[in-house]
Amino acid sequence: MIIIAAAWAYERFGYRSAEWDMVDYDWIECGTGSGAACVIDGDTLVIGHRRIRLTGFDTPERDGACEAERRLASVARYELTRWLNRGSFEMDGGAEPPRDQYGRELRSARRAGEQVADYMVARNLARRSGFDQDWCAGEG
Repeated sequence: MIIIAAAWAYERFGYRSAEWDMVDYDWIECGTGSGAACVIDGDTLVIGHRRIRLTGFDTPERDGACEAERRLASVARYELTRWLNRGSFEMDGGAEPPRDQYGRELRSARRAGEQVADYMVARNLARRSGFDQDWCAGEG
């Protein structure tokens, strides 16, 4: 039960390490070309062989339960790619960030005081909690 509560708090509020590192890549959507850095979906990145799950928000899944979720997932991926390509930004976590159950690094990202989580949530492309999601509500 404690692990579930800790995981929820981590997903909800993100990891807050004092160590922030600058990140500067040209970002593409994974599978659309080649490069050192790509966006898998609205909250997951790849840099080289590293998979990174951005914290503080959750986006719809590309293989979602309904067409509305899949469409929104595509838009979220596109918007995250746009945010990343606006210039260098910072990611927290230091050299040894925590990892999720899939082995992905868990990191927050920000640029000039703007958290990527806030950007995605403000555009209705993400939610703060993974527990209250029904991207398909009203469809059917």
